[in-house]
Amino acid sequence: MDDVRESDAGLAVSAVARAIGEPARARMLFSLMDGHARTGTELAMVGDVTPSTASLHVKRLVDARLVTVFAQGKHRYYSLAGADVASALEHLSVVAIGARDRFVPRTPHRLRAARTCYDHLAGTLGVALHDRLTALRWIAMADARGRDYEVTPAGERAFAALGVDVAGARALRRRLACACLDWSERRPHLGGAIGAALLAEVLKRRWVAANRHDRALEVTSAGRREFRARFGLVVS
Repeated sequence: MDDVRESDAGLAVSAVARAIGEPARARMLFSLMDGHARTGTELAMVGDVTPSTASLHVKRLVDARLVTVFAQGKHRYYSLAGADVASALEHLSVVAIGARDRFVPRTPHRLRAARTCYDHLAGTLGVALHDRLTALRWIAMADARGRDYEVTPAGERAFAALGVDVAGARALRRRLACACLDWSERRPHLGGAIGAALLAEVLKRRWVAANRHDRALEVTSAGRREFRARFGLVVS
C-alpha cells in the first residue's frame, strides 16, 4: 500500500514538474509571484509567446492546479493557486541557482533589498524582519524542524498594536506562520497568514511602496523610521 501511495505521489510530482518545466510557463508563474492577477494577454507578453500559444500554456497551468482563473465581465484574470505554489517556486529558485562553497548573491540590488514573495515580505528586509521577530519573541518555533511558528502571548499584543489581527489569521485555512527560504538570501523570511497580514499592514501604513512592474518594494522614509523604532532595523 505504501509503495502504491509513493508511486501515486511520484506521478503527481512529475506532472507538476512537467507543467512548470516549459520556459514560457515558468516565466508566467514567476510573474505571478507578486500576488497580482494578470490577463492572458499580459501572460503572453511575459512568456514571449503568441496569445493563442499562451492560452494553451495557461490551460496547462490551470489543469495542474498551479494557477486559478477569475472571470470578470469579458476578462479572465489568472493568479497563483495559493501560497503553497509560491513557496514551491521560491524553493525551486534556490535549487536552480545551485549551491556554492561561498554564497554570493547575484540578484539585482533593488529586488534583493525588499520584494514580495507572493503575499509576504522577502529579500534582505524580509529576512532581517524575520530574525527580529524571533529575537523579540513575537514568534517561536512550533515544531522540532523549525519550519512552523506560533505567535507568543507577547507577540499577540505586539502584533495587535501594529494592527495585525492574529485571531483572524488563525481562523484562515492556511499555516499561521512559517519559515520560507529566501532565494536571494538563502535564509528564511516569514511566510504564512501572519507574514501576509504583516505585509498588508506595512503597505497600508506606506512603510513600503509596491512597484507596478516587478516584485520590488521601496522602503519609504516613514518606513525607515518605523522599522528602526519598532524593530531596531536600520534600513538603507
